[in-house]
Amino acid sequence: MSALLSTHALQAYYGDFQALFGIDFEVHAGEVVAIIGANGAGKSTFLKTLTGLLCAQPDAVTFEGEPIGGMPAHHIVAAGIAMVPEGRRLFPSLSVEENLLMGNFAKRVGPWNLESVYRLFPVLQEKRANPATGLSGGQQQMVAIGRGLMSNPKLLICDEISLGLAPIVIKEIYDAIPKIIRDGLTLIVVEQDVGTAQCVSQRLYCFQEGRIALQGASSEITRAQISQAYFGI
Repeated sequence: MSALLSTHALQAYYGDFQALFGIDFEVHAGEVVAIIGANGAGKSTFLKTLTGLLCAQPDAVTFEGEPIGGMPAHHIVAAGIAMVPEGRRLFPSLSVEENLLMGNFAKRVGPWNLESVYRLFPVLQEKRANPATGLSGGQQQMVAIGRGLMSNPKLLICDEISLGLAPIVIKEIYDAIPKIIRDGLTLIVVEQDVGTAQCVSQRLYCFQEGRIALQGASSEITRAQISQAYFGI
Protein backbone atom coordinates (compact mmCIF):
# COMPACT_ATOMS: atom_id res chain seq x y z
CA MET A 1 0.00 0.00 0.00
CA SER A 2 1.54 3.31 -1.07
CA ALA A 3 1.71 6.20 1.36
CA LEU A 4 -0.46 9.28 0.99
CA LEU A 5 2.49 11.41 2.07
CA SER A 6 6.09 10.37 2.56
CA THR A 7 9.51 11.88 3.03
CA HIS A 8 12.76 10.31 1.83
CA ALA A 9 16.11 11.23 3.38
CA LEU A 10 14.66 14.67 4.09
CA GLN A 11 17.11 17.33 5.21
CA ALA A 12 16.37 20.90 6.25
CA TYR A 13 18.51 23.93 6.96
CA TYR A 14 18.27 27.37 8.50
CA GLY A 15 21.08 29.03 6.62
CA ASP A 16 24.18 26.96 7.39
CA PHE A 17 22.54 25.24 10.35
CA GLN A 18 21.21 21.75 9.58
CA ALA A 19 18.00 21.03 11.49
CA LEU A 20 16.85 17.73 9.96
CA PHE A 21 19.02 14.74 9.09
CA GLY A 22 17.65 12.15 6.65
CA ILE A 23 14.04 11.89 7.80
CA ASP A 24 12.11 8.91 6.39
CA PHE A 25 8.42 9.23 7.27
CA GLU A 26 5.10 8.09 5.86
CA VAL A 27 1.40 8.33 6.55
CA HIS A 28 -1.29 6.34 4.75
CA ALA A 29 -4.78 7.43 3.77
CA GLY A 30 -7.21 7.36 6.70
CA GLU A 31 -4.44 6.99 9.27
CA VAL A 32 -3.72 9.05 12.37
CA VAL A 33 0.02 9.40 12.98
CA ALA A 34 1.47 11.18 16.01
CA ILE A 35 4.82 12.94 16.31
CA ILE A 36 6.42 13.50 19.70
CA GLY A 37 9.75 14.90 20.86
CA ALA A 38 11.32 17.46 23.15
CA ASN A 39 11.54 21.15 22.31
CA GLY A 40 14.13 21.63 19.58
CA ALA A 41 13.84 18.04 18.35
CA GLY A 42 12.87 19.17 14.84
CA LYS A 43 9.12 18.63 14.89
CA SER A 44 8.10 22.14 13.78
CA THR A 45 10.88 22.26 11.20
CA PHE A 46 9.59 18.98 9.78
CA LEU A 47 6.07 20.38 9.47
CA LYS A 48 7.41 23.48 7.74
CA THR A 49 9.04 21.31 5.07
CA LEU A 50 5.78 19.41 4.53
CA THR A 51 3.74 22.58 4.09
CA GLY A 52 6.09 24.61 1.92
CA LEU A 53 7.22 27.06 4.60
CA LEU A 54 10.79 25.75 4.47
CA CYS A 55 12.71 24.68 1.39
CA ALA A 56 13.16 20.98 0.63
CA GLN A 57 14.40 18.99 -2.34
CA PRO A 58 11.42 18.17 -4.62
CA ASP A 59 11.75 14.38 -4.36
CA ALA A 60 12.33 14.49 -0.60
CA VAL A 61 8.58 15.02 0.00
CA THR A 62 5.91 13.23 -2.02
CA PHE A 63 2.13 13.54 -1.79
CA GLU A 64 -0.09 11.08 -3.66
CA GLY A 65 3.03 9.95 -5.47
CA GLU A 66 3.95 13.41 -6.73
CA PRO A 67 7.00 15.40 -5.57
CA ILE A 68 6.02 18.50 -3.59
CA GLY A 69 9.25 19.41 -1.78
CA GLY A 70 9.88 23.13 -2.03
CA MET A 71 6.50 23.80 -3.62
CA PRO A 72 4.87 27.13 -2.58
CA ALA A 73 2.61 26.81 0.44
CA HIS A 74 -0.56 27.89 -1.38
CA HIS A 75 0.02 25.20 -4.02
CA ILE A 76 0.37 22.60 -1.27
CA VAL A 77 -2.93 23.72 0.27
CA ALA A 78 -4.57 23.49 -3.16
CA ALA A 79 -3.19 19.94 -3.50
CA GLY A 80 -4.97 18.92 -0.29
CA ILE A 81 -2.69 19.52 2.71
CA ALA A 82 -3.70 21.91 5.50
CA MET A 83 -2.09 22.74 8.83
CA VAL A 84 -3.50 23.89 12.15
CA PRO A 85 -0.48 25.87 13.38
CA GLU A 86 0.92 26.00 16.87
CA GLY A 87 -0.50 29.06 18.64
CA ARG A 88 -3.60 29.04 16.40
CA ARG A 89 -2.56 32.13 14.36
CA LEU A 90 -6.09 33.52 14.04
CA PHE A 91 -6.75 36.85 12.32
CA PRO A 92 -7.48 39.27 15.19
CA SER A 93 -9.43 41.74 13.04
CA LEU A 94 -11.86 39.06 11.80
CA SER A 95 -14.87 37.38 13.38
CA VAL A 96 -15.10 33.67 14.07
CA GLU A 97 -17.01 33.10 10.84
CA GLU A 98 -14.67 35.27 8.80
CA ASN A 99 -11.68 33.32 10.14
CA LEU A 100 -13.36 30.07 9.13
CA LEU A 101 -14.09 31.38 5.65
CA MET A 102 -10.42 32.23 5.19
CA GLY A 103 -9.78 28.49 5.11
CA ASN A 104 -11.84 28.10 1.96
CA PHE A 105 -9.73 30.24 -0.36
CA ALA A 106 -8.51 27.17 -2.30
CA LYS A 107 -12.15 26.33 -3.19
CA ARG A 108 -11.61 22.59 -2.81
CA VAL A 109 -14.77 20.48 -2.93
CA GLY A 110 -15.57 18.25 0.02
CA PRO A 111 -17.68 17.64 3.13
CA TRP A 112 -16.46 20.62 5.14
CA ASN A 113 -18.24 23.96 5.07
CA LEU A 114 -19.60 26.37 7.67
CA GLU A 115 -22.55 24.12 8.43
CA SER A 116 -20.44 21.01 9.04
CA VAL A 117 -17.87 22.91 11.12
CA TYR A 118 -20.67 24.33 13.26
CA ARG A 119 -22.04 20.81 13.75
CA LEU A 120 -18.60 19.68 14.90
CA PHE A 121 -18.15 22.65 17.27
CA PRO A 122 -21.62 24.09 18.06
CA VAL A 123 -20.20 26.84 20.29
CA LEU A 124 -18.64 28.45 17.21
CA GLN A 125 -22.03 28.99 15.64
CA GLU A 126 -23.21 30.73 18.80
CA LYS A 127 -20.17 33.01 18.67
CA ARG A 128 -19.81 33.30 14.90
CA ALA A 129 -20.03 37.11 14.92
CA ASN A 130 -17.59 37.55 17.82
CA PRO A 131 -13.96 38.55 17.30
CA ALA A 132 -12.10 35.25 17.06
CA THR A 133 -9.30 36.29 19.40
CA GLY A 134 -11.84 37.27 22.05
CA LEU A 135 -12.80 33.63 22.60
CA SER A 136 -11.34 31.31 25.21
CA GLY A 137 -8.18 29.41 24.31
CA GLY A 138 -10.09 26.21 23.65
CA GLN A 139 -12.65 27.93 21.46
CA GLN A 140 -9.88 29.65 19.52
CA GLN A 141 -8.33 26.23 18.91
CA MET A 142 -11.67 25.03 17.57
CA VAL A 143 -11.69 27.97 15.16
CA ALA A 144 -8.17 27.08 14.01
CA ILE A 145 -9.15 23.44 13.45
CA GLY A 146 -12.34 24.50 11.66
CA ARG A 147 -10.39 26.86 9.43
CA GLY A 148 -8.09 24.01 8.44
CA LEU A 149 -11.03 21.74 7.70
CA MET A 150 -12.69 24.41 5.56
CA SER A 151 -10.00 23.83 2.92
CA ASN A 152 -11.33 20.25 2.59
CA PRO A 153 -7.86 18.71 2.86
CA LYS A 154 -6.93 15.10 2.30
CA LEU A 155 -4.28 15.51 5.00
CA LEU A 156 -4.69 17.71 8.08
CA ILE A 157 -1.61 18.48 10.19
CA CYS A 158 -2.22 19.61 13.77
CA ASP A 159 0.73 21.22 15.56
CA GLU A 160 0.49 21.18 19.37
CA ILE A 161 -3.28 21.72 19.49
CA SER A 162 -3.42 20.97 23.24
CA LEU A 163 -0.71 23.46 24.21
CA GLY A 164 -1.77 25.65 27.12
CA LEU A 165 -5.29 24.25 27.36
CA ALA A 166 -7.06 22.77 30.38
CA PRO A 167 -7.42 18.96 30.42
CA ILE A 168 -11.22 19.10 30.03
CA VAL A 169 -10.84 21.30 26.94
CA ILE A 170 -8.16 19.03 25.48
CA LYS A 171 -10.51 16.07 25.90
CA GLU A 172 -13.31 17.95 24.15
CA ILE A 173 -11.08 18.76 21.18
CA TYR A 174 -9.67 15.25 20.86
CA ASP A 175 -13.15 13.75 21.22
CA ALA A 176 -13.91 15.45 17.88
CA ILE A 177 -11.21 13.48 16.03
CA PRO A 178 -13.41 10.46 15.14
CA LYS A 179 -15.88 12.85 13.51
CA ILE A 180 -13.07 14.65 11.69
CA ILE A 181 -11.59 11.49 10.16
CA ARG A 182 -14.79 9.54 9.49
CA ASP A 183 -14.89 10.60 5.82
CA GLY A 184 -11.36 9.32 5.22
CA LEU A 185 -9.36 12.38 6.25
CA THR A 186 -5.75 11.60 7.20
CA LEU A 187 -4.26 13.22 10.28
CA ILE A 188 -0.76 14.04 11.52
CA VAL A 189 -0.75 15.20 15.14
CA VAL A 190 2.23 16.77 16.89
CA GLU A 191 1.49 16.36 20.58
CA GLN A 192 3.41 17.24 23.75
CA ASP A 193 1.53 14.73 25.90
CA VAL A 194 2.87 11.25 25.15
CA GLY A 195 -0.16 9.44 26.56
CA THR A 196 -2.55 11.46 24.41
CA ALA A 197 -0.34 10.93 21.35
CA GLN A 198 -0.43 7.17 21.81
CA CYS A 199 -4.14 7.13 22.53
CA VAL A 200 -5.27 9.03 19.43
CA SER A 201 -2.89 7.55 16.84
CA GLN A 202 -2.25 4.29 15.06
CA ARG A 203 1.47 4.94 14.62
CA LEU A 204 3.98 7.16 16.36
CA TYR A 205 7.29 8.81 15.50
CA CYS A 206 9.65 10.27 18.10
CA PHE A 207 12.04 13.00 16.94
CA GLN A 208 15.32 13.65 18.71
CA GLU A 209 17.90 16.22 17.56
CA GLY A 210 16.60 16.34 14.00
CA ARG A 211 16.42 12.58 13.54
CA ILE A 212 13.79 9.91 14.06
CA ALA A 213 14.76 8.13 17.25
CA LEU A 214 11.79 5.75 17.40
CA GLN A 215 8.81 4.71 15.32
CA GLY A 216 6.19 2.00 15.46
CA ALA A 217 2.62 1.06 16.28
CA SER A 218 1.37 3.35 19.03
CA SER A 219 -0.18 0.48 20.98
CA GLU A 220 3.05 -1.54 20.97
CA ILE A 221 5.67 1.06 21.88
CA THR A 222 6.50 1.03 25.58
CA ARG A 223 7.01 4.04 27.83
CA ALA A 224 10.57 2.86 28.45
CA GLN A 225 11.28 2.92 24.71
CA ILE A 226 9.74 6.38 24.43
CA SER A 227 11.77 7.71 27.36
CA GLN A 228 14.99 6.42 25.84
CA ALA A 229 14.18 7.89 22.42
CA TYR A 230 12.76 11.15 23.78
CA PHE A 231 15.71 11.99 25.99
CA GLY A 232 18.41 10.15 24.06
CA ILE A 233 19.57 8.17 27.08
